[in-house]
Amino acid sequence: MTTDRASVLRALHVPGRPLVLPNVWDAASARAVRQAGFPAVATSSAAVARTLGHEDGERTPVAEMLAAVARVAAAVDVPVTADFERGYRLKPAELAERLLATGAVGCNLEDSLPDTGELADPGEQADFLAEVRAAAGPGLVINARVDVYLAGRPSREEAVRRGRRYLEAGADCVYPIGATGEDEIRALVSELGGPVNVLSAPGVPPLGRLAELGVARVSFGSGLHQATQAYTKGLLEAVAEGRGPY
Repeated sequence: MTTDRASVLRALHVPGRPLVLPNVWDAASARAVRQAGFPAVATSSAAVARTLGHEDGERTPVAEMLAAVARVAAAVDVPVTADFERGYRLKPAELAERLLATGAVGCNLEDSLPDTGELADPGEQADFLAEVRAAAGPGLVINARVDVYLAGRPSREEAVRRGRRYLEAGADCVYPIGATGEDEIRALVSELGGPVNVLSAPGVPPLGRLAELGVARVSFGSGLHQATQAYTKGLLEAVAEGRGPY
């Protein structure tokens, strides 16, 4: 079952017909995404962390994060991919074993250090990804996040260099998070040589245009959770003021 769902998830990464993933934070939001017709579900580490009372940046105890992923996976009948930051300091074999045990068949793994935000050495990151791939086999779809844009070093050359190494190490998709303009995204798609994931955010082209640019996957990160929280805040303010919240 795990390998079958991983194959389904992998096949959904089609350049020009991107897999759209409105990232979730719990079982209820996962069910809502599934009911809306999406063929896969992805978690957001930041959204899950805040739901559990923690902050992003691997501040959630790994057992809590894995339990949250397991609840999401149990709630839906489609492939689930987990935002797993940089692996919560787990060794590659343990990471693969424990993540697969949740029922998830995919993961994001980023190349910046959670404590400092500094970029990891690309060779070390490639080795890490290769070890995760060796431990997980084909049962895990690896989305390798490239953080050069987030780290204040928006070098396409470096993003491409890192992304290619990660693909060679066994990643299925490259996620240059924070890339925005059409020209930049088009160039990344052209130069990376593998499926490209883009974060949908203000300033990023709409879904239809991203498809035209050849993007294979579109994520929403913690954006939907933030919007939901803002809406909830408005409801609560109405109640506090004696107004009806609906």
